[in-house]
Amino acid sequence: MQSTSDIQLLPRLGVGIGYRHPFKADLFLNRSAVDFLEVTADHVLDGGPQAQNDLQLLTDHFTLIPHGLCLSLGSAEGLDENYLTRLAGLVQQVDPPWWSEHIAFTKAGGIDIGHLTPLPFTNEALDVFCENVSRARRVIDRPLILENITYHMKMPGAEMTEPEFLRAIVERTGCGLLLDVTNLYTNAVNHGYDLDAVLDALPLESVVQLHFVGGHWDGDVLIDSHSSTTPPEVWNVLQQVVERGNVKGVILERDEHIPPFAELREELDKAKNICEKAWS
Repeated sequence: MQSTSDIQLLPRLGVGIGYRHPFKADLFLNRSAVDFLEVTADHVLDGGPQAQNDLQLLTDHFTLIPHGLCLSLGSAEGLDENYLTRLAGLVQQVDPPWWSEHIAFTKAGGIDIGHLTPLPFTNEALDVFCENVSRARRVIDRPLILENITYHMKMPGAEMTEPEFLRAIVERTGCGLLLDVTNLYTNAVNHGYDLDAVLDALPLESVVQLHFVGGHWDGDVLIDSHSSTTPPEVWNVLQQVVERGNVKGVILERDEHIPPFAELREELDKAKNICEKAWS
């Protein structure tokens, strides 16, 4: 099993971006600005020959981190073994220092829900999640890190807070965290959490990687849409976590309204500046 000491031994990758096909050419024109890439596993698994060709090209030039969407680690019926086998093949092909998935479920009762769904913060959900993580790690022999998600409603019956739930997952599984600071900020805004108190309660020593980006407002609800530049509040959270933890990599995620790469590079450069100060 991984441990906190194992997590600390993972390589520091720097600052990178989640790969999206529209800016493939720009990646090579801005090679010095991109330390590594995160590739969405499901885009590769379901993308056909073109996705495989892109993957091989990227593997030849970048360190890649596979990022899963649909393993559904929170599913009470267990994991889809066929999907797990395919995912394992991708991880083996890329040979990354770690891979990641979400603290969520996407399937229930054999039905594909179609989106990341939060777990109730209960001991029963914790048991199910940890058992599924154990199964995944027996098949995929690479360090696994786990990402916090946003949620629009609090699941009923909570027996612990979100930070307590995340800490319990880290302690039970030995996995590191992929802390999405945008998700953290979004949940704090939408549910009235004290963000400073949340940061104090999180196991920041187990954070391996960060995600950051901006979203949009829908009325009085903040949506994690990966659709805009990173707001000052999220930059502040990112800086706090980098300064207080031992972060190994930071990834900018952008999925909607993708701007000219020069604008993305400005955000990458800003993140590098924050990280380099903290790491020096």
